[in-house]
Amino acid sequence: MGDVAVGARSGHDGEDHRGHPVEAADPAPDGGVTSGNDPVAGGDGPPADEPPGTDELGSGDSAPKPRKPRSFWKELPILIGIALVLALLIKTFLVQAFSIPSASMENTLRIGDRVLVDKLTPWFGSEPERGEVVVFHDPADWLAGEATVDPNAFQTFLSWIGLMPSAEEKDLIKRVIGVGGDTVSCKGTGPLTVNGKALNEPYVYPGNTPCSQDDQGGQFTVKVPKGYVWVMGDHRQNSRDSRYNQSDKNHGMVPVDQVVGRAIVKAWPLTRWGTLPVPDTFDQDGLSNQSAASAVLTVAPQGLALAGVVPVVLWRRRRTADSTTR
Repeated sequence: MGDVAVGARSGHDGEDHRGHPVEAADPAPDGGVTSGNDPVAGGDGPPADEPPGTDELGSGDSAPKPRKPRSFWKELPILIGIALVLALLIKTFLVQAFSIPSASMENTLRIGDRVLVDKLTPWFGSEPERGEVVVFHDPADWLAGEATVDPNAFQTFLSWIGLMPSAEEKDLIKRVIGVGGDTVSCKGTGPLTVNGKALNEPYVYPGNTPCSQDDQGGQFTVKVPKGYVWVMGDHRQNSRDSRYNQSDKNHGMVPVDQVVGRAIVKAWPLTRWGTLPVPDTFDQDGLSNQSAASAVLTVAPQGLALAGVVPVVLWRRRRTADSTTR
């Protein structure tokens, strides 16, 4: 009778304890072996015919090396470019810096002061309010005969990104006294009245009277049309404002659509840093308060640009870090 193979192992591979050959078992997919249809647990290691270190595709290639992060100095030009673009957008739509060239707003603003002008709220329909200090485009050649300075290349670049006013734009800065529908009047030396209400004006230059007793515009009573504002300088005896331009096509008024925005901060020099709030005299009964839509933005264009760059830097760093862990 023939011997039956029982799978017992001897000291020699491939033979049973009596020396007869034994049929090899089929390798299991998980590294174990099967005897017939019965699975037998195997080890966790790779199959015997597959060398260690191979991936699940059997390629045998080593893992990809992590990508080396780009150095800060290589990223710096990119970040500077992003900051410049953001500064340009901020200048166009949010905040712009302007320099004070004359004494017409002393002592509120002095020659050489830098102010930041909110350009955002007009985009949402906000119009100038009484008491605000505003920058506006020359409405009817108010600056005729004024000397202009040709900027150099560096000044042109600074004006392009909003750190200096453009020499090509003829802009003025004054305080809004009357808005559409108001009646503004000056008699004698003052006080100045709006809709019959006398204004207490502590911002007027020391030694000046609220009204000037001259024949060139110091005495007046005007009705401000809708869509216009009446503006005056705080240095009443040294400001060619709405009073002295009543013979122009707008009768001294400034069209609202020529207003660039409200000056909100004295940003430079640092010793004169401060906001430009609406004086309390414009809050009295009979005069409307400042529009709630007139939000205050107190950040310089370069500061906002930097704030916009920070998320970009963090995103790029995180993306680089993620790529090194894959």
